[in-house]
Amino acid sequence: MGRLDRFPTDFIRKCMVMFKTLRADYRRHGSSLTEPAFVSLAIYRYGRWAIGLKSPALRWLANKPYALMKLLILNVTKVWIPPQVRIGADFHIIHAEGSLSIHPDVVIGDRCGVMHNVTIGTNMRSGAPVIGDDVFIGVNSCVLGPIRIGDRVRIGANTAVTTNVPSDSVVIGSPAKIYPSLPIFAAKKPAGAAAAAKPAEQKALANEG
Repeated sequence: MGRLDRFPTDFIRKCMVMFKTLRADYRRHGSSLTEPAFVSLAIYRYGRWAIGLKSPALRWLANKPYALMKLLILNVTKVWIPPQVRIGADFHIIHAEGSLSIHPDVVIGDRCGVMHNVTIGTNMRSGAPVIGDDVFIGVNSCVLGPIRIGDRVRIGANTAVTTNVPSDSVVIGSPAKIYPSLPIFAAKKPAGAAAAAKPAEQKALANEG
């Protein structure tokens, strides 16, 4: 009886979370209902919600519209994000002018941006990428295999990534070359701030004297 009592509340809560997420996706993708990126992401959100339903009957019923949308719409937009993919907050499909293919086992962090003609998946064996937060993936790029992409990584256009990439790196080329240059810029800021603060400290010491 307790399960039956909780069912309407859980169902309504999940619906509200999905619509809140869809509203944010809509705004992020130009506030247009005809934007292919938003439409494709909305279908992913619906599919994700459908497979998460606890009731087998409702799950079966909810998956029927998803299968129809997958057949009629995703074959046009060419954006393939299976509902099993785990995507963090504020995911952005920057251009939906080509294909986007993501393997069901992929995990993507928060605030990631992906260009068109991108594949994120396996590399002829089991295992799929785990991608951190604030990652950008450029056009015509592939991220393949059981690898980890760190936070704040920038993957350039036409790049094939098949190895782990540490955080704060730039990856360019095929085969990919990793340039861990971003921490250098981060280190310069504190050094500059310390240099600027030094005259102020000397002035304070002189006033105390």
